[in-house]
Amino acid sequence: MLKLYGFPISNYTNIVALALLEKGIEFEYVLTRPGKNPDYLNKSPMGKVPFLETEQGYLSETQVILEYLEETGKGPSLYPADVFARAKARELIRQMELYIELPARRIYPDAFFGGETSEKNRTAVRSLLEKGFASVKSLAQFSPYIAGSQLSYADFYAYFALGLATRAAKIVYSWHALDEFPELKTLLSILAERESFQKVIADQKAAMAAG
Repeated sequence: MLKLYGFPISNYTNIVALALLEKGIEFEYVLTRPGKNPDYLNKSPMGKVPFLETEQGYLSETQVILEYLEETGKGPSLYPADVFARAKARELIRQMELYIELPARRIYPDAFFGGETSEKNRTAVRSLLEKGFASVKSLAQFSPYIAGSQLSYADFYAYFALGLATRAAKIVYSWHALDEFPELKTLLSILAERESFQKVIADQKAAMAAG
């Protein structure tokens, strides 16, 4: 049986958990925080979560794990069948990860942890986020899912990467990004109705409440 190592507050762990649940793949959830001891680094070389234990060994990095799950052929595919459409879904994932999720991390201390970064940093991040959201808007289909008519891995990133970034922007900038991006707001509502999302979101909320 596959073992998923991570913890529910981690958005990237949640993305992998969603993939396993949506595919109906049985797995064991091993609660794990990032670590630096030699044994841990043998399993996840950067000491991060999530990582996946398979019969052949360990895999780290979220996108690598998702590609592995897809290539096993187990459960429904979470990419479009058409080759070009699959590439467009992957393009969306990279856009969300590199140009929204990554720069948004720079304001997470301000938004969620009581920190305070420089005005220069906040201004720079706002500019990057505006460009990132504009890029995603130009690529997204919302018919009803972000990459087309079929649920895909791109939707998982939309929920956990874009959702968190918009919350941070609201706190730091009083920028209601979802009001400017109603298609994304609708998508997040659609995803939140799925059983797999409800389970993962409930686990995340419980973990955050426990501290």
